[in-house]
Amino acid sequence: MFPDQLAVHTFTNQPWSIHECIENYSRAGIAGISIWRETVAGQDLKKVRTHLSDSGLNPVCLVRGGFFTGKTATDRESGIQKNLEALREAEALGLPMIVLVCGASLGQSPEENLDQIEEGIRAIIPAAEAVNVKLAIEPLHPMYAGDRSAIASLRDANLLAQRIAHPLVGIAVDTFHVWWETNLEAEIQTCALNGHLFAFHICEFKPDFDHPLLDRGLPGEGVNATPRILAMIRNAGFTGLTEVEIFSRKYWAMNQHDFLQKILKSTQPL
Repeated sequence: MFPDQLAVHTFTNQPWSIHECIENYSRAGIAGISIWRETVAGQDLKKVRTHLSDSGLNPVCLVRGGFFTGKTATDRESGIQKNLEALREAEALGLPMIVLVCGASLGQSPEENLDQIEEGIRAIIPAAEAVNVKLAIEPLHPMYAGDRSAIASLRDANLLAQRIAHPLVGIAVDTFHVWWETNLEAEIQTCALNGHLFAFHICEFKPDFDHPLLDRGLPGEGVNATPRILAMIRNAGFTGLTEVEIFSRKYWAMNQHDFLQKILKSTQPL
């Protein structure tokens, strides 16, 4: 895989500013960028959009929306308002999609969380329609099901997208989160056939991680799911950019130019 087939999430190079990310990804020949809201917090979004447009990078998505669940109606309404703000940010930056980490609230059953997620997504669809921004549900690994997302498999995400049945609602598949699913290829095919395969993210799950969120690996450093799942994604007809999304305190501590070269080297055999 060559740089012109890749997009990089700005949080992958967390120490860099948004403008450093834009400059360095463009200089490396990377095709696209997915922008984390934390990276542009407090920034002039008009200036960021101009810089992005001038760079030639393809704008892929805003990360992230979601977190729709809550024990009270006030909590859930607050989540909806935060997602409406994310949609306004996506429009301002010219980003065509938002990734949704859908949420889970302690003390609630999976069914309660799932119902609230569906209600939350349905509540923001009119605003998404108004700015023509896609909503990509990202299933997370089951270890996050208690407090980050009740969507704990691609099967769950497929079923939810099928129930909502809206052209702006689809799915982001991340190797870190779905590598363990034994029926994964069939679920990817279902996702694609339904027109719901919106995005594909890569990083490796390391069974010996020292932190469940901040010790993710480059392709080849973990269970080596990336080549296998990439083949499934391609066989399903996905032609979008492959997005590199790695959270790693180890890699954030090193020179980010060196880290970016490691990313390019690790993806070249794919």
